[in-house]
Amino acid sequence: MEFLQPTTWDEALAAKAEHPEAVPIQGGTDVMVELNFDVRRPEYLLDLGRVAGLDRWEQAGDRLRIGAGVTYARIIGELGDRLPGLAQAARTVGSPQIRNRGTVGGNLGAASPAGDGHPPLLAGDAVVEAESRRGIRMIAATDFYRGVKRSALEPDELIRAFWLAPATGPQYFSKIGTRNAMVIAVCSFALALHPGERRVGTGIGSAAPTPIRATAAEDFLARELDWDAPLDESVAREFGELVGAAATPIDDVRGTAAYRRHALAVMARRTLTWAWRDHRAPHEDPGRGAA
Repeated sequence: MEFLQPTTWDEALAAKAEHPEAVPIQGGTDVMVELNFDVRRPEYLLDLGRVAGLDRWEQAGDRLRIGAGVTYARIIGELGDRLPGLAQAARTVGSPQIRNRGTVGGNLGAASPAGDGHPPLLAGDAVVEAESRRGIRMIAATDFYRGVKRSALEPDELIRAFWLAPATGPQYFSKIGTRNAMVIAVCSFALALHPGERRVGTGIGSAAPTPIRATAAEDFLARELDWDAPLDESVAREFGELVGAAATPIDDVRGTAAYRRHALAVMARRTLTWAWRDHRAPHEDPGRGAA
C-alpha cells in the first residue's frame, strides 16, 4: 500500500486525478477500522491531514462554509450555537478521542447510512462542495447519497467543504443505540424548524440504504402546523407515524425493521415536541431571557 501525502489542495487533486482508486483519509476514524478488519486493502491511501485550509470554517454570506477537515470537537465547541443539530449529533460520535480526530467531511466520504452527521445535514439543507481538476461541483445533501456507502462523488473528486446555513429555529438530533455511548446508531433522526419559511426539515439515519428525508412528514407539517399556537398532540403523533413510514429498514444484529420504524416514530414525535417548546417559549413566557 502506497501512502500519498500532499501538502496543498492542488497536489491532492493531482494525486486523486492520477490515482482515482486512492482512498482519502483525514482523521482515519472510519478508514482505519476498515483497514484493521481487512474490509478493504486499497493500493493507495491519500492522506489529506497535511493539506492547508481543510481545517478552516468561515461565514460566507448567509451560510457557513465548513472545511472537510473540521473535527467533530470543533463543530461542538466553535459552531454549536449556530449549528445546534449538527453539534448534538457530533456529541454522540464515539469518544472524545474520536471526536478530536473525526470529521463531518470524513463522514460524508464514507457515506454510511448510519453516519451520525448525515441526518442534521439533510434537515438543514446542506450542500457538499466537491472538486476535481475539472472544476467544482455543489451537490445538495439530498442528492449526495446514492446507495450503501456510495455517494455522488466522481472517482477523481474530493470533498473540500460543506455549506450549511446557521439555524433559524430550534434543531434537535436523537439516536437509538444498543448502549449509551460509543455505539453505531440502530436508527437516528434530526429535525430543524425553519419558522421564517413555515417549514420543517428532517433527516433519518440507519433505517434505509442511504440517509433520507421524511418528505411526506415534512409536507404534512407544512399543511397542519399553526406556528402561532401550541402544538396539537395529534399532529405530533401523525408526524411520528409518517417519519416511521418513510424508513425502509432491515433486520440485523442491532435491531429489527419493526423496532426501527417504531423508534423513529417516537423520536420524531419527541424532537418535534422539544423543538416546538423552544419555538413557543418566548411567546408563552414574555419574561424569558430578560436581564
